Amino acid sequence: MLLERYYDDSLAQASFLIGCERSREAIVIDPNRDTERYVAAAAAHRMAIRYVTETHVHADFLSGSRALAERTKATLLLSGHGGKDWSYRFGEDNGSRTVREGERIQVGSVVLEVLHMPGHTPEHIVFVVTDTATADRAMGMVTGDFVFVGDVGRPDLLERAAGVADTMDAAARQLYQSLQRLQQLPDYLQLWPGHGAGSACGKSLGSVPQTTLGYERLVNPAFQHKTADAFARWVLADQPEPPRYFAVMKQLNRDGPPPRPDFDSFRQLDAAAVASALRQHHWVVDVRSTADFAKLHVAGAINIPASHSLPTYAGTVLDYARPIVIIANTREQAQKVIAQLALIGMDNVAGFTTLAVLDQLKSEYPLATTRSVQAQAVMQRLDGDGTGPQVIDVRKSSEWNAGHLPHATHVFLGDLEARMQDADRDAPLVVHCQTGSRASIAASLLRARGFTDVAVLAGGYEGWRKSGLPVITE
Repeated sequence: MLLERYYDDSLAQASFLIGCERSREAIVIDPNRDTERYVAAAAAHRMAIRYVTETHVHADFLSGSRALAERTKATLLLSGHGGKDWSYRFGEDNGSRTVREGERIQVGSVVLEVLHMPGHTPEHIVFVVTDTATADRAMGMVTGDFVFVGDVGRPDLLERAAGVADTMDAAARQLYQSLQRLQQLPDYLQLWPGHGAGSACGKSLGSVPQTTLGYERLVNPAFQHKTADAFARWVLADQPEPPRYFAVMKQLNRDGPPPRPDFDSFRQLDAAAVASALRQHHWVVDVRSTADFAKLHVAGAINIPASHSLPTYAGTVLDYARPIVIIANTREQAQKVIAQLALIGMDNVAGFTTLAVLDQLKSEYPLATTRSVQAQAVMQRLDGDGTGPQVIDVRKSSEWNAGHLPHATHVFLGDLEARMQDADRDAPLVVHCQTGSRASIAASLLRARGFTDVAVLAGGYEGWRKSGLPVITE
């Protein structure tokens, strides 16, 4: 048996190719939109992809299952669970079919048994893998977003991201019952989860790529609760705010993901085109570092630094309706960013430009800088006569609860535009996050929306804390 794990750092997401080395057949589980990697891997191993499947309707990335199955002429297998309100609305065409609890998928001498494990989502399935050429006992389980290293899949997304009201408590109890079903499986069973640290599909995922069921029984907090009530209280507490784009992913992945764009078709824009995009209120996204952006940038641009976190941050503050223009250091960097945006279906990219356009833009559109203030200066003004700036903390709720600045106002980054819509555009503001990236995004977003006096707290909360200044914990 062959098993290969493909991990995308931008999504903290794992997909798997499992193949039989005798029959030269393979199945791909939970592919993302970068389908070329699976095609190339199968070719390298001289295998044919016979099946493509996924564990559930994903919320954090656009699935590549449909596209990969069409490209390789493989059979697409989709969960037949979930009920009328949350079942796949595509499939049953081009050889696709649904699978349900207890079915066995034969890939040469490798057998994958389907188990329905609802809780994270109603339709969630897992695959118990047995290499019959070696033994008649299962060796591992592809768990998707059911069990992670040190965590389990959050049961609140259907309500908080997809808008299905009053579902998360019941989902938490379903998840508890699914965990109880694992008692019948052996400790030695390997677990291959669908996400690692950094994913918003749980609250405390580990970085280790795989684990065993026995180890998780010992150390995973999810396995330590003896009642459904206790488990539900624990699993629903301190879950991170879901990025805004999760709702779009849920809908597209349920109804049928669109084709991936042609990355060769994006055009390089001149200064006049960038200025025109700004005047039309397109998203102009500058992906340079926070330091470079602060020194000089196009007024009205949003700073989302190029990093592994770019898709999450972009999906948190950008919407899908407006076209996107990328400003990058180089063409290569722009192309990589466009590929990252495609992972979450942000395909409405009007074009890109490079650093050289800043000089050319001087005659077309104003340039700007971002001001930063030191922690001590902010503290002095807050302790003064009450005329100091409003301090806005754009971190997650769990970070805020662990410690925050006195007199600060908590506004999660994804809620910033809505919460500040009626605020005084000329009032002094200081924004901060943990270290700096999210604060730069927030400050640029506020400036683009007409706020005139916006500064970033140098060093963020971490710098404030290390300076020995007072913090409040809840």
